[in-house]
This record gives sequence, structure tokens and C-alpha cells, in this order.
Amino acid sequence: MEIFHIGAECYPVAKVGGLADVIGSLPKYQNSEENKVRVVIPCYQTTFRSENDFECVHWGKLKLGNFNFPFSVLKETSNKLGFELYLIEIPELFDRPNIYNYRDDIERFLSFQIAALDWITGRSSIPDIIHCHDHHTGLIPFMKKYCPKYDKLKNIPTLITIHNGLYQGIFTFNKLYYLPEFDLINIKELEWGNCINSLATAIKCADQVTTVSPSYLNEINHSDNGLETLFQRVRHKSKGILNGIDTDVWDPEKDPMLEINYSAETIDDGKLKNKEQLCTVFNMNPAKPLFSFIGRLYNEKGADLLPKIVSTALTIFKEEINILILGYGDVEIENQLKQLLSIYSGNYNAYIGYNEELAHKTYASSDFILIPSRVEPCGLNQMYALRYGTIPIVRRTGGLKDTIVDFEDNGNGICHDQASVEDVCDSMKRALDLYKNKENINQIRIKGMTIDHSWKNVSQEYIELYNLIIAKTYES
Repeated sequence: MEIFHIGAECYPVAKVGGLADVIGSLPKYQNSEENKVRVVIPCYQTTFRSENDFECVHWGKLKLGNFNFPFSVLKETSNKLGFELYLIEIPELFDRPNIYNYRDDIERFLSFQIAALDWITGRSSIPDIIHCHDHHTGLIPFMKKYCPKYDKLKNIPTLITIHNGLYQGIFTFNKLYYLPEFDLINIKELEWGNCINSLATAIKCADQVTTVSPSYLNEINHSDNGLETLFQRVRHKSKGILNGIDTDVWDPEKDPMLEINYSAETIDDGKLKNKEQLCTVFNMNPAKPLFSFIGRLYNEKGADLLPKIVSTALTIFKEEINILILGYGDVEIENQLKQLLSIYSGNYNAYIGYNEELAHKTYASSDFILIPSRVEPCGLNQMYALRYGTIPIVRRTGGLKDTIVDFEDNGNGICHDQASVEDVCDSMKRALDLYKNKENINQIRIKGMTIDHSWKNVSQEYIELYNLIIAKTYES
């Protein structure tokens, strides 16, 4: 089977969030003698691009309405990621350092989708399935199905995975002319809320819809920024599949980014030595329990609660705990977190930015990780934390609900129901009590470390789903 994964991010090539981790790991576990897996993302100005070798396998010109852009397809030559990686280079649109948040993002990602389909159509062989990820590739199922220039791909099944339904790639119909020619009788497939909605289009046109956890699939049927009725309509072709993690990258026994490697058998000594190193850097006492937050600083992640959580918890628990924040995002939240540095020096610190190595060190060093998300389609942080013997403190939502059970119910973490300062601080109080019971906390840590959240089983579930929709395509 020939599988194409098309998305906006892929770790370690270009990463903003969990989307990159999924596209950087799922294909590796799917790739085998039976399955040839190829990943296609835009060519950004990243360190990976400059430090690795690529060969040009295709050159062409894409038409975006009245505009014409040259593009090339670059293949990474070593296959070091465990699958074939292709970067679509469009110099006028993607030769920039950041992945998102440009005024012409609609033009950028639409051109990327057109270039990808132009290239795939021109290849001597066609894939068995095209797996699209999030709204950045949401118009591919439509164009493949209704644009005559892609008739060669018309019967190739497509699958759209929704990593976060809050972002939908919406733009007005005055940009309709950007799309390749199609019969306007099919224009209704593009429309949702009187606009062109890329995610809604994918949901309508793809042969299969998946979300990154079963609970998130249930939640978006009732609350998902205006797409609720659409999700209810396509429930027959929808499936929630819980993400996995790359256990080769996230392995405390082998992780090269850690000061000291450790296993479930050596967790006491290993965690302490890592924490001593990290606390030296951030001016904290390693004898105290360390609570951390790792992630993007946005309201959906509950990050707007963090400044109040820090001040409230350090007031209630005085000097009994340490808190470390690692993340970036909303400037107002960043500034509020910075303002607390002088007030709670010695018990609190924050690193504003993205640092993959520091994230690994923080997972290994922390006793508890705070995940107060309002929305969490799957969440990978809690799985990374468990792998490193760090106990997640989570709000019961989305994939957090599917992966974390409260320790008082013989589970692997600490849970609460509301995205509120009060609920989080109450959970932190329970965590502090647990920390003082060395035997109990070690049992929970070891339980978390031995849970299998690898991609091995998940990747096979996707392969079975591919086979199912391919079979349905041939039957029709």
C-alpha cells in the first residue's frame, strides 16, 4: 500500500505543536515492506532544511487564481526519519522562518495543496490513499474529487484527521477563483456559514473522518465552533483513534537530552539527579516537589489560569513547592508570567519560548505536570509525562479523559472537572499530600511508565481503516 500523509508540520522538520509529533511518528510506524509511506509538508526556513541533504524530484508551476508560482518538490535523501520526506518549496510563500500567522496564510496553504496534488497527479504511480491532517490540507479531498485536472486521482480515497477542530481555515468566497476549475454545481461542498470552510469541506468530501481521541469525537458533536451539526451528519464515517507517542524519541532510559537516564527500577535516583540539574539552572530547591507546565500559552490550554494558579498555590502552600512554566503564545499571558518572577523567586520560574531539549529535561525532572486544558483533542503531554514517571494533573476533557484516571480510583494521575484556579489548586493539594507518601507515589509513577502508549498498535488501527475505505471505494 502506498500512503501519502500531507500536513503543515512534521517533527523534527517543523514544529509548533502536537500535529508535528503525530506526522513525524505515525508514518514511521506504518512504514514497512508492505506499506510505502511518504510525508509531504511545506518547505520552511528551518534548521532541519539547512542541515540536511535534499534532491529535487519535481519542478513545476502552480496556478493560484490569476497568480503563477514556481514550485519544486525536494526529497530528503537519507530517509533518516524512517519514511520518505518531501518538502514543497514555493519561494515566494514559504521562504520564511515561521510556520503560521502570516496575513497570506490562506494563499500559502492553498498553494501548498495545489502543488501537492499537481505533483502527485503527475507521478507515474498513484497512491492507494491520501491521509490529510487538519484544515491546512482540507481542500485536497474536494479538489481531488471535483476538479477535472485531478481526474487521475478521483477514485483515490482520502482520510482527514482532525487534530484540533477550533482552527478551520475559513475564508470568503471572493477568493473562490484561487481554486482550480470545477463545476459550480458542487460549490455547496465548500460552503459552511456563508464562507469557504476548509475543515468543513474536508469533513464533507473525505471518505473517512478521524479525531485524535474517542472522547474528542463525542465532544465535537456537541461543541465545536459551529460544526456540531456537520459532525452529527457524518458520524457514520467518523472514528476516534487515540494518538500514540514515539517511544524511541520519548524514552527515559535512552533519551540523549537527559542529564541521567533512568528506568522504572531506578526512577528515584534518576529523577532526583535530573531535578537537581534543572533546579540549579532555574534557582529552585530540588528537595521540594516540582510542578510544571509545558505547552502553548493559549486559553484553550487553560494557560490564562496559570498566573493566578502560580500566585494562589505559592500563597497557600507557602514555600513547600516549586513551579516551572515552559511555553510561549499569548503575549499578555507571557507578560503576566514574567511579572511573577521577582515576586516568587526561588519557588517559581518561567522559560518563555520553545526548547525541545528543555522540554525533555522538564518531563524527566518534574514530579507533577499541570494540564488544565479547556479543550484537548488528544494531548500528548500527559503521555510523555507518564513515560518519564511524572504524574499528570489534568482536567477531564478529550484525550485527557481517555488516558488519565485519578489515582484514588486506582489510576495513573490526578483529575478534576473544571478549568478553574480552584480545581487546579485543589488537585495540587492532593498532589502534595501524595508526594509525602513515598511508597504510594512510586507505585503510581511506575504504573504510568509501564503503560504502552506507543504508535505500534495505533498505526495498525489506521492501516485497517485504510484497507476498509479502499475496499469500499472498489465496491462502489
